[in-house]
Amino acid sequence: MIIAINLAILIGLIVLGLPVPFCFMTAAIYMGIAYDFSFSFLLPSGYYALNSLTLLSVPFFIMAGALMSSSGIAERLTDFAQAFLGRMRGGMGAATIVACAIFGAISGTCSSAVACIGGIMIPRLEKLGYPRYYSVAMVGCASVLGQLIPPSVPMILYAWVTQQSVAACFLATVIPGILTTILMCVVNWFEVKRMGTVQVEPQISFSRKVQVIGKATKHGIWSLLMPVIILGGIYGGITTPTESAAIAVFYAIVVGFLIHRELTPRILGQALVSSSTTTGVCVLMLFFVSILAKIYTMQRIPQQLAEFMMTISNNRIVLLLMVNAFLIIIGMMMDDFSGTMLSAPLLLPLMVTIGVHPVHFAAIMGTNLGLGNVTPPCAPILFLAGRIGGASVDEYFRPALKFMLFAQVPVIILTTYIPGLSMWLPRLVMGIQ
Repeated sequence: MIIAINLAILIGLIVLGLPVPFCFMTAAIYMGIAYDFSFSFLLPSGYYALNSLTLLSVPFFIMAGALMSSSGIAERLTDFAQAFLGRMRGGMGAATIVACAIFGAISGTCSSAVACIGGIMIPRLEKLGYPRYYSVAMVGCASVLGQLIPPSVPMILYAWVTQQSVAACFLATVIPGILTTILMCVVNWFEVKRMGTVQVEPQISFSRKVQVIGKATKHGIWSLLMPVIILGGIYGGITTPTESAAIAVFYAIVVGFLIHRELTPRILGQALVSSSTTTGVCVLMLFFVSILAKIYTMQRIPQQLAEFMMTISNNRIVLLLMVNAFLIIIGMMMDDFSGTMLSAPLLLPLMVTIGVHPVHFAAIMGTNLGLGNVTPPCAPILFLAGRIGGASVDEYFRPALKFMLFAQVPVIILTTYIPGLSMWLPRLVMGIQ
């Protein structure tokens, strides 16, 4: 009963619009009072939990994402994707989806991808005949690739909470992320074909196309090197995720000032203030979530939840379906950070009990929370895309639903019930059993 009231308080406050850290704070205070815990014991546990080198990567990746949009890196990434895909039917839409995937591979968050790529691509798409509401729906749905294409901040948080390898969690979402990207491009192709109003850039000779791609590559080479440096350092064993995140910030500053020359001291200051504010909110949330998780663990609440769900059904397929539904609902109401921090400690014991590897569960969580983030009634990422693109929800919901049903849902089903889809790369690269 206590846990039910706790979840009702937490979800109710989030739906009412209270800032997420204070929602977790209220839930933690309630649990502390309900179980008669001393706050002099709980508060230090929150501080100790934050004393983690892994968590230090979070503010660096947030800062890297803010600097990318200010230093010309993001725009050059979209130009590169456009050079490859812009002259085919639905090519600019596909370029937008791929740009979201590439940007997500650097910034690691959905909100930064939708804010940056949406601001750049939605006006371009509208000039080519894409309805603004359709562009908003596409960018909003494609931005969740930031959770799946590594390095992903939610996967860092998941690895921290569950004591798993960060690199293994990164690898677990690579194939689901690539599949989602491909399926979204296919949906876009059929939608553009049905519209008939979208202009396609005129075809050019092969030699000319090579020149265009070469020019875009030369123009964007410093932007394209960024994910190579980050991921190459992590998977090559040269750097930790935290060190790679710090290198990404340094690299973005150097490229912005010395190469692209679009970064100024004033813009740098604004980016640092913005990322510091986001980091402060994230750290405050992590502090209270750590306290909440401590209470959950001491009261064996995750184990009780697992036992309760297994009384409903012992069938592994049914239990996984229930977990997927729970994660999508959580994703509807919370951002990717909050949903990961709440769901990971609650559901992992059940997953382990029914034989799901914690690294496999990372991929299940990433795909489901991504869908939840663009699913009404709350749909935080989709509504953010709507605000950036200037379209109303009644216009962009229908095309967004098509991307959800025909791209995201199939990947969720495949990821959930075919473990090899998410476990193949961790086993191949890191020897995860």
